[in-house]
Amino acid sequence: MRSIIIGTLLIFVTITPSAAETRTLTLNEALALAMESNRDIEKAREYATYVGGKYVEERSAALPQLSLNGSYAVSKDGSQALFAAMSQRQTSSAIDLTLTQPLYTWGKVNAAIRAAGVGLKTAGEQLRLYQQAARREVVTAWYDILLARELNRFARENVSQKQRLLDEARKKFAAGVATDYDLLAAEVALENGRPDLIRTDNLIRVSSERLRFLLALPYAVDAVGSLDHDAALRTVPDDYDSALTIARAKRPELSDLRLRIGIYDELVTIAAAGDKPRLDLKGGGGWRWLSLNDSGPLGETNGAAWNVGVYLTFPFFDGFKTSGQVIQARSDLRTKQLEELKLLDSIALEVRDAVNALREADEICRAISGTVRQAEKLLQMAEKGFEYGVKIRLEVDDAQLNLLQATVTLARAERDYLVARTNYRWAMGVLGE
Repeated sequence: MRSIIIGTLLIFVTITPSAAETRTLTLNEALALAMESNRDIEKAREYATYVGGKYVEERSAALPQLSLNGSYAVSKDGSQALFAAMSQRQTSSAIDLTLTQPLYTWGKVNAAIRAAGVGLKTAGEQLRLYQQAARREVVTAWYDILLARELNRFARENVSQKQRLLDEARKKFAAGVATDYDLLAAEVALENGRPDLIRTDNLIRVSSERLRFLLALPYAVDAVGSLDHDAALRTVPDDYDSALTIARAKRPELSDLRLRIGIYDELVTIAAAGDKPRLDLKGGGGWRWLSLNDSGPLGETNGAAWNVGVYLTFPFFDGFKTSGQVIQARSDLRTKQLEELKLLDSIALEVRDAVNALREADEICRAISGTVRQAEKLLQMAEKGFEYGVKIRLEVDDAQLNLLQATVTLARAERDYLVARTNYRWAMGVLGE
């Protein structure tokens, strides 16, 4: 028995990712996982199930309503002693099948069905919205990990470089060609470089946790890839109006709001039908039994019973209740229309910001790409000069600082461009489509 339990535990450990395990993901793998397990996307799929049930509920109002009813009752009324039969104890039972079918409801039922049908379409737009939002967040988090690793690499190289300079200063100090000041300055420079290394180590962990959260995974994740991209293939929009036209047609939240405006329009029709006439077909049929217990077999009878009829209901005055409901429904409709205008303005601003951010990132990438190579060459010259005694410590520090600033700026610019390109497609409502 003990061996069986141990074997089962080993199998469980084998097939279950441990908390310490780290899964390395490409961008496409991360996006595929997001489409499967992101919590917001799962909520959108569940919302689709909900509106499907709502449509079935509203459609039921147009279909026949059938009900099976049964009863058994015993009664005796002593006040009816003058009528012998009426004063006896009576036992009655019945079983009936009833039918109710709306014939005319002043458009109320049809409007409810149409509104529920539009609700089905909103589920699709909700899913698009959360899918695109998840894509944007996952792409951003994935590139943030790559940027954090680049910054960490720069910080390590900087610390290594300062360590080499400290070693060189110690050699010169031992040889008597460097002062205490030179040695102390090298030691301080090395210690000043360590905080950046610590910060970037933590930045990697924070970015990885962010990606894991978006993917809803129980284990740690990491990103594999590069921020490098072909500069010749960089696309920078030059037509804001075209991008805005696409956004007005494709943004899922705008499409969702327009569908909801259609629902609120139907709600006005439903509210207006509250004080209008309606016709219903009602009928039923069944079998009934009646027994007068004091009359013996002659007091027992049973037989079929049925009824059918068309009923008119016309609540022509309800204390202005319907008028108030219509006013509310029209106000809700107008509110949604105003929300659409506000959303259009917001989308226009988002598209313009996305266009400007993409242009800015592209221009920075172009401006800084050549600076890094120049800064690397300048640092090599400064180090050699310091080694031969023709350069001072300050010149080496300046060269190191220039290279570090250039490499960090380029890495951030490349990350910003890739994220800005993603935001641009999100702003147009076509990300991942």
